[in-house]
Amino acid sequence: MNDLTQTPEMLIATMGAKARRAAESLAQASDAQKADGLRRAAQALRDQAPAILAANARDMDNAVASGLSSSMLDRLRLDQGRVAATADGVEQVATLDNPLGRVIDESERPNGLRLSRVRVPLGVIGIVYESRPNVTADAAALCLRAGNAVILRGGSEARESNRAIHAAIVAGIVAAGLPEDAVQLVPTTDRAAVGALLKASDYIDMIVPRGGKSLVARVQEEARVPVLAHLDGINHSYVDGAADPAMAQALAVNAKLRRTGVCGATETVLIDRAYAHAPALVRALLDAGCEVRGDAAVQPMDARVIAATDEDWDTEYLDAIVSVRLVDGLDEALAHIAAHGSRHTDAIITEDGAVAERFLNAVDSAIVMWNASTQFADGGEFGLGAEIGISTGRLHARGPVALEGLTTYKWLVRGTGQVRP
Repeated sequence: MNDLTQTPEMLIATMGAKARRAAESLAQASDAQKADGLRRAAQALRDQAPAILAANARDMDNAVASGLSSSMLDRLRLDQGRVAATADGVEQVATLDNPLGRVIDESERPNGLRLSRVRVPLGVIGIVYESRPNVTADAAALCLRAGNAVILRGGSEARESNRAIHAAIVAGIVAAGLPEDAVQLVPTTDRAAVGALLKASDYIDMIVPRGGKSLVARVQEEARVPVLAHLDGINHSYVDGAADPAMAQALAVNAKLRRTGVCGATETVLIDRAYAHAPALVRALLDAGCEVRGDAAVQPMDARVIAATDEDWDTEYLDAIVSVRLVDGLDEALAHIAAHGSRHTDAIITEDGAVAERFLNAVDSAIVMWNASTQFADGGEFGLGAEIGISTGRLHARGPVALEGLTTYKWLVRGTGQVRP
């Protein structure tokens, strides 16, 4: 039990030291043991579902009393189905391919030295997140399976739920003989503890923020350790002049409206002036219940179109709102995306393979698509299983980050007595 009379810095240092020792222990544990720990944790979540739901009910009562928004309440709410799905997700992580020890590449030098790069754990990962209590289980499972210890800091609105889920996870991994301190939950809601975690470079190897823009911005600004995150999901779907009309319409509507609050939702639709069916596409979005904010060329297409402002091209709506602009072909589309995109996910819709390849190669985003909805920007859809988040950075991992993204590598050098001349 952590001493709550400690300063936030002392608390995080104590937890960090325990996590370091746990990470060393995990490095010696077999993959079968870690998988067993996750299966036991999944069962503990099922067995302790009544306690988890009771804890969540307390969080919900407090959240309603404090005036939390309906969308935040939905993210916070647990029921039998959501607890079962969380347990299933933990169990699924136990079935994923083990990345640790995998040989990335190998070679032999002229002097006979044999070199190889193999995947190893990152070490200790800090996760800072809001609202969704299932992140407690998802993050713990992914970090553990990749051989990492993890320190979790959830939002105050989910305090009781996170504690109950954490208790179940720990019960499972301890039953498998894994260290209790491999998964720790910061026991205080003091915001200063987040700041201490972000600066704990002696103990933390990487920070992953999961939450709203303000949280991610704070983490990226204050962290003294590497951060794996994306700030905005200002994603584009570009409809080329050679796009199939039926496909373009279906993809644009799905990319925007399937789920408007996810980071993979399209926020801006760019349409080539050479595309003859732009009015029909705009009407399809409007008829599907989407507010369209268009440039001067788009506004005459339908009386329901609202005039776009300069701010619209840089806005992540996370709502049934889309900005639409006509562009003079691929080059102008690329220029717009470079100026206003967030390097998350961008797509082209076209039957012209040469144009598509230019787009795929030119757009500097973590995920670039051809004839597909940007809503596929998801680790599960990529066959990675659960994901820790989406990264738009250039270093380490990019795009959906799952088990492999929670590892690094080391060089192994095997010799036969070589000395360097």
